Amino acid sequence: MARVQRLFMPGMPLHVVQRGADRQVCFFESADCLWYLQQLQRHSRTQGCALHAYVLMTNHVHLLLSADSVRAASRMMKALGQEYAHYINWRYRRTGPLWDGRYKSCVVQDTTYLLVCQRYIELNPVRAGMVRYPGHYRWSSYRCNAEGKDDALVQPHSLYFSMGKNQGERRHAYAALFHADEEVARQALRAASRGNGAVGSDEFVRELQTRKA
Repeated sequence: MARVQRLFMPGMPLHVVQRGADRQVCFFESADCLWYLQQLQRHSRTQGCALHAYVLMTNHVHLLLSADSVRAASRMMKALGQEYAHYINWRYRRTGPLWDGRYKSCVVQDTTYLLVCQRYIELNPVRAGMVRYPGHYRWSSYRCNAEGKDDALVQPHSLYFSMGKNQGERRHAYAALFHADEEVARQALRAASRGNGAVGSDEFVRELQTRKA
């Protein structure tokens, strides 16, 4: 079966989703999350991928990143996925695939969907009923982006920096956005991510259709 070609634009944010095989658990305890994040930091730096937001759920991962080439993102995800699968199989003495094939991704138009995508990612634990407030979930970028907690993984996008003159203003403005109802935008983001597509203006999406990676 031929691989689905990915849409990509250098430097444009990419929403990446990787799920466990048959939607089974891939993070069993806190040590697994820590190990994954350590390797994510290492591989993102090695491949030159800037990570803007992330969340580790029980059976899947969401990342929002920028890279200069689609190969950088692909190499990062391939190395990270393989190493983590080997780690889990060794740690829990299991066999078989851990992930549900290749990761899914969609290009995110930064001016209209970047912050929508960040909130979509960081609200995953709330929507799943795991916590009532996103800051109560340890394995996401929310506490960095909204509360100023140090996180060596996160490299804020320039649009995030434009939200205020200093860190306090930016945190306050970003946290306030979590009260907005953006269901239509979230549905568009979900659909694009499932189909390795793009979210943004009609003109933006048409342009990207000519740039199959």
